[in-house]
Amino acid sequence: MLATSTLAVKSARVPEIFPQLPLTLASAAIFALVMAAMYALVGLYRPGTISLAATVGRITLAMGAGGFLTNLAMRAVGVPESLATLILTLVYLGIGLLLIRTGGNVMRRVSPLARVLIVGTGPEAYEIARELSCQGEMSRDVVGLFPSCGGPSAPELSGSGLHVFPENASIPDLVSLHGIQEVIVAVREQRGGGVPMDQLLACRIKGVPVLDFAGFCEKTKRQVPIDSLKGSWLVYGHGFVQGSVRTFVKRLFDIVSSIVLLMLLSPIMIATMIAVPLDSRGPIFYRQRRTGLGGVEFTCLKFRSMFVDSEKDGVARWAVRNDPRTTRVGAFIRKTRIDELPQLFSVLKGEMSLVGPRPERPSFVAQLKDQIPFYDIRHSVKPGVTGWAQVRYHYGATFEDARRKHQFDLYYVKNNSLLLDILILIETVSVVMFREGQ
Repeated sequence: MLATSTLAVKSARVPEIFPQLPLTLASAAIFALVMAAMYALVGLYRPGTISLAATVGRITLAMGAGGFLTNLAMRAVGVPESLATLILTLVYLGIGLLLIRTGGNVMRRVSPLARVLIVGTGPEAYEIARELSCQGEMSRDVVGLFPSCGGPSAPELSGSGLHVFPENASIPDLVSLHGIQEVIVAVREQRGGGVPMDQLLACRIKGVPVLDFAGFCEKTKRQVPIDSLKGSWLVYGHGFVQGSVRTFVKRLFDIVSSIVLLMLLSPIMIATMIAVPLDSRGPIFYRQRRTGLGGVEFTCLKFRSMFVDSEKDGVARWAVRNDPRTTRVGAFIRKTRIDELPQLFSVLKGEMSLVGPRPERPSFVAQLKDQIPFYDIRHSVKPGVTGWAQVRYHYGATFEDARRKHQFDLYYVKNNSLLLDILILIETVSVVMFREGQ
């Protein structure tokens, strides 16, 4: 009798749980999405290391803003909110983040690194070996270098401590003997028997990944190196999606996003329009010719950040950090990227895109085309208000900076997609908020 009554009570209570499941799942989904967005916006998913204090500060900011937005979202969809539950959830989340990040760092230190063999002993091979030996996400265990036939050797190798295998050794045997998990070919000239293709093919057939220098950099560093890049690699490789569907989606995304941003940022733009002429005499806007899609020039609009006649001699100059030509208001709107906001009108007109390589001045383009390989490829897409180079490389004001940024721009042009555009826009928020890359 007692067992029967107990069973009756349980059967009466269990169904009461199920009506609450949709609300519980909705609450969990809202909280997860909001917090993931907050972590991305404050740069917690970006590569590179920041100090412990900065990490704690960003987590605190993300959790505070995320908790507030979660509460608003739950009210909007009719989920009963509980402040005590939300606070407790944030506490659990903070403890979980601490444990996961600490555990992840410990696991990375105690876990064995992937074992790598580098084919080549030249400057490219030494550069890869040096980068892989450093601590970080790219860390690998460099077993040694295999010399290419007749290839040059970097002078730095002699004192680097890196092991160089004899030229008559067999790469498949080395792979088996040393448990090598990846082979990287870092040889500038691979024709004429310089690289043992039959041995590399044997490794590939056994399931060992074989990457060339450009492919390795694209995969791990998210850039395309230009010093040893061959046109055939670009021709036969994947990417460069520029079909009608991609063009339509990108244009629609640009129109909707630029309208939304203009509405949200209009108070900041109005305040800037008042502050610029109060700080120094001259017009509010600065118009400059830039090179766009297909090499066609267009007028780029920015808020004026320099004194009038800063280039009165007519000679174009690189903008530099702490530029003396910059006004007080100009210095602030440059650091916060507010000076670029009028370019949203160029996005609406179709001259620019929200995301793409930054447009350069025609006089600089003429120089850079002669000195940087494949520079014209960046003009196969519309220039952008922000771009992959802007969120992955510091502020540049030299020719060498232009070369390095072009490697990131090449990666974007080759791998452009709506998902990459959204990622760049999210990282741009972090770059602007925390002045990364200044």
